[in-house]
Amino acid sequence: MSEDNPSILSHVSLGTNNLDRAVKFYDAALAPLGIKKLEVIEGIAVAYGKMYPEFWIALPHDDEKASVGNGVHIGFFASSKAAVHEFHAASLAAGGVDDGAPGPRPIYGEPYYGGFIIDPDGNKIEASFWDTSIG
Repeated sequence: MSEDNPSILSHVSLGTNNLDRAVKFYDAALAPLGIKKLEVIEGIAVAYGKMYPEFWIALPHDDEKASVGNGVHIGFFASSKAAVHEFHAASLAAGGVDDGAPGPRPIYGEPYYGGFIIDPDGNKIEASFWDTSIG
């Protein structure tokens, strides 16, 4: 990857206790954001991204039960407010739970627009759009 990459993270991983269920959920939830499955380690992990495997769903490597981190959530960029709504709807249809309907969140800055979901393993995820026409 080039030195001019604006990202500060290589990747993020979330644990799951049911890889098949998690993959079905994330295939549906991330599609409206243009994020696709890029890597599969059969029966162990799946990676998603646009160009690089940046978001992983995996069975825990220590063979213990996956658990949720309190205060942890993963945010995905959306290309529009409509994509935030599509992410939210697709996530709910795929078994996610609403954790905040799509809408403005001025507490995070006037341009911030996001929608929040809890995945089938209890992880908190979000799609957000930074509306540069505001503020």
